[in-house]
Amino acid sequence: MTRVELEDIRVGYAAEVLRGVSAEFRAGELTAVLGPSGCGKTTLLKVVAGLLAGEGRVRFDGEEMSGVPAERREVAMVFQKPLLFPHLDVRGNVEFGLRMRGRTEDVAAMMAMAGVADLAGRRVGTLSGGQEQRVALARALVTRPRVLLLDEPFSALDETLRAEMRSLVRRLQRELRTTTVFVTHDQEEASLVADRIVLLLNGRVEQAGTAAELYGRPATAEAARFFGWQVLRSGQAFRPEEARLGEAGLAGEVREVVRWARGTRYTVALATGETVTVDEAGYGAERRGAVRVELLRYLEFS
Repeated sequence: MTRVELEDIRVGYAAEVLRGVSAEFRAGELTAVLGPSGCGKTTLLKVVAGLLAGEGRVRFDGEEMSGVPAERREVAMVFQKPLLFPHLDVRGNVEFGLRMRGRTEDVAAMMAMAGVADLAGRRVGTLSGGQEQRVALARALVTRPRVLLLDEPFSALDETLRAEMRSLVRRLQRELRTTTVFVTHDQEEASLVADRIVLLLNGRVEQAGTAAELYGRPATAEAARFFGWQVLRSGQAFRPEEARLGEAGLAGEVREVVRWARGTRYTVALATGETVTVDEAGYGAERRGAVRVELLRYLEFS
């Protein structure tokens, strides 16, 4: 199990992409790097893998890796596209990395763990998207890498297959205890699969912690907005389900009422000129006109 430490990582192209990223990926854990498109998630993975140089330090178990080439870092990476070898069958793809090292052990066991043992003789062109990603995972893990990097590997799959693959990754990671970094823009996916989450916004680490910590108590207004909190100009932040239309609170006027699966959603224009959403459980009598928005729980940011 390998601990990965990043210290003040900076990478720039026409503009700076990573702006002093410092983070820790704990040994034997699965860490999700979460953030919107363009925030630098894939760039960060490439720095860890040694595929991209940048300023700052990368350490594996305290050992400086910044000058170590990618082929000597013992890192495996699975991309959005499986990138399987079309001229090889499934077994040939899985054992490719081991053959490059002069070994072929563990192939059958890893194929069984990944659920592709029955596909051993199939050409990759006959596989479904989910099967291809299972093969790609088996190929990456059979070499027993120090670190496994996953770059939104399930983004092209439908929701049912994504759920299956998330469960597979979680199970394999727990069995093998491989330090794993999973890049995603999907908040639900990050919370379901990861031990810890590193939130990356605008090329910087905004917050790191468990899903409960990030969702329940964001450290900054930017993190709060990302996780669905509404941040007022006054600095108060609240979740739509932790407010109600009451007799006291922020003055406003109902602009829209929507009945949906979780109850009743009100869009309220506040007297301050801001617009907020209030989600109330159940389907009671609709409120219209002038109202007060009472915050049941809120945070304050300066």
